[in-house]
Amino acid sequence: MDPVVREAQGRGHFRSPRQLGVVVAGRECRHHQHSPQAVARPDWQKEARVPIFSVADLRVAFGAVEVVHGVSFGVEPGKTLAIVGESGSGKSVSLLGATGLLPPAASVRGSVLHKGDEILGLSAGDLRRRRGAGIGFVFQDPLSNLHPLKTIGQQIAEAITAHRRVGRGELRQRVLDLLADVGIPDPSARVNDYPRQFSGGMRQRVMIAAAIALNPGLIIADEPTTALDVTVQASILDLLKRIQQDHGTAMIFVSHDLAVVSDIADDVLVMRAGHVVEQAPAELIYRAPRQAYTRELLGAARLGGLVARAARSSLLPALPSMPDLLSVSAIARSFAGRSAAGGLIRPVLTNISFTVRENEIVGLVGESGSGKSTIGRLIAGLDRPDEGSISLRERIYSRPGVGGIAIDRKLRSDIQVIFQDPYASLNPRRRIRSILAEPFIIGTRLDAAAIRRRVQDLVRHVELPDDVLDRYPAQLSGGQRQRVAIARAIALEPSLIVADEPVSALDITTQAKIIRLLQTIRRQRGLSLLFISHDLGVVSELCDRVIVLEKGVIVEAGETGRVFGAPRHPYTVRLIDAIPGKVLRRNPVPERIAAHA
Repeated sequence: MDPVVREAQGRGHFRSPRQLGVVVAGRECRHHQHSPQAVARPDWQKEARVPIFSVADLRVAFGAVEVVHGVSFGVEPGKTLAIVGESGSGKSVSLLGATGLLPPAASVRGSVLHKGDEILGLSAGDLRRRRGAGIGFVFQDPLSNLHPLKTIGQQIAEAITAHRRVGRGELRQRVLDLLADVGIPDPSARVNDYPRQFSGGMRQRVMIAAAIALNPGLIIADEPTTALDVTVQASILDLLKRIQQDHGTAMIFVSHDLAVVSDIADDVLVMRAGHVVEQAPAELIYRAPRQAYTRELLGAARLGGLVARAARSSLLPALPSMPDLLSVSAIARSFAGRSAAGGLIRPVLTNISFTVRENEIVGLVGESGSGKSTIGRLIAGLDRPDEGSISLRERIYSRPGVGGIAIDRKLRSDIQVIFQDPYASLNPRRRIRSILAEPFIIGTRLDAAAIRRRVQDLVRHVELPDDVLDRYPAQLSGGQRQRVAIARAIALEPSLIVADEPVSALDITTQAKIIRLLQTIRRQRGLSLLFISHDLGVVSELCDRVIVLEKGVIVEAGETGRVFGAPRHPYTVRLIDAIPGKVLRRNPVPERIAAHA
């Protein structure tokens, strides 16, 4: 029996087909019974004025605490409603409550209509069937929503067999058609691969394939492009728009980033602290937002930083001539290919050379897999190059056979790292006080009282209240955890910080606050940063110079305003063109905000 069919019929233990139908849902049985070319599409345009999904006065509470306060919205076939707000604004909780996916401890009141039927109050089984048949879900992190020990074909097949009976041959063909439809190259060769064998963007395409498996009338996409690089993000947005146009699917798109949703939304609903702040057609939101909070979100939109920086590049004074702090000279790095029986060598970096000056922030940008993080690991002493050398203040500390974990303690304290996910880099079993004390315990001879004072100074320096010291990482928000990670990195007053995607997982306003904090720390302490990111808007706002990396090779480098304002290499142009927010590009953020000041 085909492994896709066998596993789908075998009902694996990680997620039952019924549960998987809830997570990635499906499409109605009367649609897509064969290949996509054979589908008889509904005349959705005639039905477009009637909402397929509507919520009225939705209230969600956990115990005595109400977290969503009277939210109302609706979305019509073929239309996209974007729900935007910071982390904790109630975006996801509202949708999970409306679709019956919150835990039993949650209290949900109000009215939720799906295809004209009230679904709030339905039994768990009825809700599951309705979700599976009519609502597809695409979540932020496909790796945590895909079974690591099941092939992608098995998991897509489960989304189908959970809700209808289908023959083995038809099932396999349907899975292959879906993979082709979402742009997976050579579906017959990849159908038996596992999630770990795909890039982040390809895993998200697999999630979308499972979500559209039974042709739902509604797709709920919850932060589906967060943490993806700009070109992958653009391709996922294009895919969702194409699916919507082909099938008249309604979509609710949840995001913290108004630049992203500007390319896809028909209507925008802005939430804050469980309340609807503003709701209007997208064009009106971007052209003339009425509420100060909406204008704040627009001001934080990353494209605004890029446009503003490029526009004023000719007005920026020349960078002062500072001595070089870090020098990277002709380094190369290769890894053994996983599929090679005889140890195939896969080059990751080729002839990389650049410098970072004293008191300078240098951005390193490129797509996923370009080698950015490998450079960061080499500079931080977590790996060593195969060729070339790396020096700090003209002292070589890393070259073939030298470096890695063997670098001395003084040098290691002079180069610190801020990682992308502070939750993974902070010990969950230790209080913040203990986490911040550790660098002083290991790297200094201070007594306990002096360490306590230093720790208190650190939290104030990164603008955190003193009471966080007695909390655990899980009790902090994402932005607070990243501030703790920054505090730990600056504890021993390093000369250089390697910041590897430090804001990519944060909402847009929190990103702006962390950027301002890094600028303040750089100004007050005179340290240098190598800022690794796929987000050109963030880099344009923060960095003095930028290095563009493609497939392990530097293709362009220079002052940030020049590179983004007048790019010379086609790859740089492609990265800039892929940035979301064409509406914002036509109406730059600073001008729009100034009009409301």
